[in-house]
Amino acid sequence: MDEFSLIRRYFSDIGGDSGVVLGVGDDAALLRPTAGCELAVTTDTLIAGRHFPIRTAAADIGWKALAVNLSDLAAMGALPRWCTLALSLPDADADWLREFAAGFAALAHTHGVALVGGDTTRGPLSLSVTAMGEVPTGRAIRRDTAHAGDCICVTGALGDAALALQRLNAASTTMQSEDDLALRARLDRPQPRVAEGLALRGIASAAIDLSDGLIGDLGHILERSQVGGEIRVDALPSSAAFARLALPAERADLQLAGGDDYELCLCVPEGRLDAARAAIASPLSVIGRIVEGRGLRVLGADGATMSPSRSAYRHFE
Repeated sequence: MDEFSLIRRYFSDIGGDSGVVLGVGDDAALLRPTAGCELAVTTDTLIAGRHFPIRTAAADIGWKALAVNLSDLAAMGALPRWCTLALSLPDADADWLREFAAGFAALAHTHGVALVGGDTTRGPLSLSVTAMGEVPTGRAIRRDTAHAGDCICVTGALGDAALALQRLNAASTTMQSEDDLALRARLDRPQPRVAEGLALRGIASAAIDLSDGLIGDLGHILERSQVGGEIRVDALPSSAAFARLALPAERADLQLAGGDDYELCLCVPEGRLDAARAAIASPLSVIGRIVEGRGLRVLGADGATMSPSRSAYRHFE
């Protein structure tokens, strides 16, 4: 099967046609953005063995490849519209491609995202997705607009994916318990907080999605906004599965720096906190405050400053 047959068979009809003048099959896509909106564009690359375990199911890889990009759009308060996919494959395995496309399409259909182009080539397994969304002019949630006094909040729970990966890599763990399967689902099929990002436009003063770990990603907000921050470890939200399986000595590091959460970290003025909680269906936990100055202080349950033993994930470090 050549690359053109592969594209036609597996990727020519993913998503709707809203705003698509010309999609898959030409030199470039032609798109019709909504009047009065700005275009939000993001790109992420996933490499086998680096961003997902080698034995991850093809459908889960397809889902995650799109999910991590939609999470970026969610953090901007952007409505996902279109995407492209660049896929490098060691060979054109029909069963693998069918499952991969099904996982990708399942999330695309959930959020009304149309696949409008991309590329395929032979090589080590890797995937690059560019996602495009729309946000009304001037209403994007940015990283550079946090203010001293804002509450630092996170959606959902932290640490599940990092714990899943840790247990998956442990030779003594079978990953068959109900708790392990719940953690593994968070690693393989993250749920981008698109609805939350849309609902919090005009409420949150700043936001970022949590991909590389809380302390690193929150640090980007602090740097761009030229402010400081304080967070409390005992305020970090955890799932029931995490609470049961994580060793007490490891919990803080997994939640602070484990990564792959794909939750939103938001800065919300205290006077808008009730409105923020009322606007979204998922839990919203206050974990700290934006303060004057620079840098991030992590406080233990006793209020003393602590130093996490792990830092956020960095390529080339």
